Amino acid sequence: MTYFIVGLGMMGASYAKGLIERGHKVYGYDIDKRVNQKALALGYIDAYGVDYIKESDVVILTLYPHDNVKFMKDHLNLFDKQSLTDISGVKTLVVDEIEKIIPKGVNYVSHHPMAGSEKSGIDYANPRIFRDANFLIIDDDTGKDIFFLAAIADDLLFGKTTVISKELHDKMISFTSQLPHIIAVGLVNSDIYQETRDFTGDSYRDLTRIAFINEVLWKELFNANKEMLERDLERFIESMNDLLQAIKNNDDELLLELLIKAKEKRRKY
Repeated sequence: MTYFIVGLGMMGASYAKGLIERGHKVYGYDIDKRVNQKALALGYIDAYGVDYIKESDVVILTLYPHDNVKFMKDHLNLFDKQSLTDISGVKTLVVDEIEKIIPKGVNYVSHHPMAGSEKSGIDYANPRIFRDANFLIIDDDTGKDIFFLAAIADDLLFGKTTVISKELHDKMISFTSQLPHIIAVGLVNSDIYQETRDFTGDSYRDLTRIAFINEVLWKELFNANKEMLERDLERFIESMNDLLQAIKNNDDELLLELLIKAKEKRRKY
């Protein structure tokens, strides 16, 4: 297969490196010319430049959500009969916008690799982050060819592949990804102690790792999935208030009930 990767940051370069290691031909493009040159020098791509889209079987968009849509609008003339996908962290907005403009004959199916890093940039490319990770394919029973995505998942050693609708994707990503990032940010921003570093253990490190955040990307993701995230955040705040009231009122019975409930629910994951 011949792949074209749009965007050669951490995720795009990880895709490129992993696919080229599996013997595929990989072209790429990044808005930063230095990144293009570095990707070529490191052997992550065979060549760079948007014109290589015409020679590719599969195009993978790895930019921020709105930038993926803009790239398609700006380069529609390069698309003919390729398969197209994107890795955007929100789907309804991106899929709807791209489907409005996609040229006839292009097979577009979105997906989401449930893997990543708090670090960004080509220097942190690492296809091993995909090993055994969940792989979500966004398909609404439209009859499109999704097998090219199954091949990518296989080549990059992903774990379970699940086919879901864009609406279910955004609902679940709000709770399992966006809300945890919000919680981590809120926890760190609530820190008023000079001695925190000296008392940090595994629990604090685990909970706050993702607060080392790409603020530009996550601002866009939060806003693009605003309704879902607001709902989940409000429910989380209610849960925190239940715990607060149990502690304030010395209600050991309620506190034990809430702790046991969480433990038993977590055991089922």
